[in-house]
Amino acid sequence: MQDWDPTLYRKFEAERTRPAQELLSRIRVEDVRFVTDLGCGPGNSTELLVDAWPQAQITGLDSSAAMLEQARERLPQCAFIQADIATWQAAIPQQVIYANASLQWLGGHSSLLPHLVNQLAPGGTLAVQMPDNLDEPSHQLMRDVATSGPWRDKISAQAAERKRIPSTEHYYDVLTTAGCAVDIWRTTYYHVMDNAQAIIHWLKATGLRPFLAPLSVSEQEQFLAAYHQCLMTAYPARQDGKVLLAFPRLFMVATRNR
Repeated sequence: MQDWDPTLYRKFEAERTRPAQELLSRIRVEDVRFVTDLGCGPGNSTELLVDAWPQAQITGLDSSAAMLEQARERLPQCAFIQADIATWQAAIPQQVIYANASLQWLGGHSSLLPHLVNQLAPGGTLAVQMPDNLDEPSHQLMRDVATSGPWRDKISAQAAERKRIPSTEHYYDVLTTAGCAVDIWRTTYYHVMDNAQAIIHWLKATGLRPFLAPLSVSEQEQFLAAYHQCLMTAYPARQDGKVLLAFPRLFMVATRNR
């Protein structure tokens, strides 16, 4: 798959940063010296951490070279490394490990989350936010279009890349078993979008990537045209002409027992 497109990702930066701010607001660690931002992207979430703890040593981690290049330009005072979240090992126990909209791309959460908790100092916090929107029309329709068009044989394997996240209860059990006190909640955001085409612009930077990656340019255009027609029915214009994009997210703040 092609590398992430930071410019496209930042088109809706304010909307993407809002849940990151909500996640940050629920962290209650007092002495914060070492922080890692897992899946830091172009640095919008990392910037929140810098503002919250200006004296801390903050590291951003991402698998995308393009995202890291923009993050370094944005925050030259921070360290940014290209690495895989699943195998990452902190050199120093962290007071905060922050994962905003990144872990949903990885599997094996039953072992991944305890692995991340083990990178925390006693009393440290693992803060996680993940989209939980695979059953929303925006995502159900992209799967429907993928399986109904001439591109279905090309897309089938790629589209399965992101799996549904486990239940809230499952995460609670995993994190408490790992020795954490857990604050866990869900929020559904309703993003006001100009039209159905704006939803496509949003998703081209994230959820649509595995669907479009195996297609030629002309196939991508045909796929998006078919998807757009479906979206216009699923997301009718409101009284002011805008459309509402419902976007459920799961939040977890797990503090390691001392």
